[in-house]
Amino acid sequence: MSIQYAILGLLSWRSATGYELKKMIEESSTMYWSGNNNQIYKSLVQLLNEGLVTNEIQHQESSPSKKIYSITDEGLARLKEWVLSEPEVPEFKNTFLIQLAWADQLSDEELDELLLQYESRINLQLIYQKEKIKRGVPSPQRNERESFMWDKISENLISFYQNERKWVQGIRQELKLRNQMEERTTMNYEIVENGTKKYIEIISAQTPLSTEQNAVDLVALCKENDTDLLMLHSQALSENFFKLRTGVAGQMIQKWINYRVKTAAVVPKELVNQGRFKEMAFESNKSNQFRVFETKDDAEKWLLNE
Repeated sequence: MSIQYAILGLLSWRSATGYELKKMIEESSTMYWSGNNNQIYKSLVQLLNEGLVTNEIQHQESSPSKKIYSITDEGLARLKEWVLSEPEVPEFKNTFLIQLAWADQLSDEELDELLLQYESRINLQLIYQKEKIKRGVPSPQRNERESFMWDKISENLISFYQNERKWVQGIRQELKLRNQMEERTTMNYEIVENGTKKYIEIISAQTPLSTEQNAVDLVALCKENDTDLLMLHSQALSENFFKLRTGVAGQMIQKWINYRVKTAAVVPKELVNQGRFKEMAFESNKSNQFRVFETKDDAEKWLLNE
């Protein structure tokens, strides 16, 4: 579509200078041209040569003269002819999709950050466009039907950004679920049943557990298997879990407490006695939610209240 038809449409509404046309195009959400002087004045010259517009010099005492353009009958006929032409399929250009196509080389964290940045930009655009509509985008509003159609154009624009936001949020959520599933497959665990009770036993993990998200994933694993009992072997935990200054143990334990998952950690004596971990283990063993044991048998008895 040529910018000339946009100019004819605007001039069918009211006569305007080249500068006024530039401002109207810039403020419009649907007219995607840059609205630079080059495009507009070049198009006006061509429309003038074809007899589709006329111009009139308006002299002003305290400022430069203005050249005001108006549409001719031939221009109105050309505009209607174009409006009646077969609609074009919308062009789809989104450079972010090209970025996303090669994003597999990014780490999980980098990919999520990229998607989050895109989501943030979509949110800003959504706020910006809604504010423009609220302020009142310049429109003819010559009758009720025309106002209705311009409102629907704004609605189309808003729905695009809303759908784009929903789409990118969905990608982030699905990637998160995929990562959780992958982490679970790298864990060596068993579902241990003892009479009417059962618990999840995490024996080891390809990537040692060290984050709050890891703790939440274990909660989810317990809930999926209809239990709130969890046994962790030290081999499944990161070295940082046993270094209190990192805060890893505190963060993970707090998640299990929050979600009411009774957790027993099976930790060798030499690790228990490491640094300040011994103090934490001593305090934790006074609670009914998280305790540290040297043997699996002792841990199991506590979990099952035997």
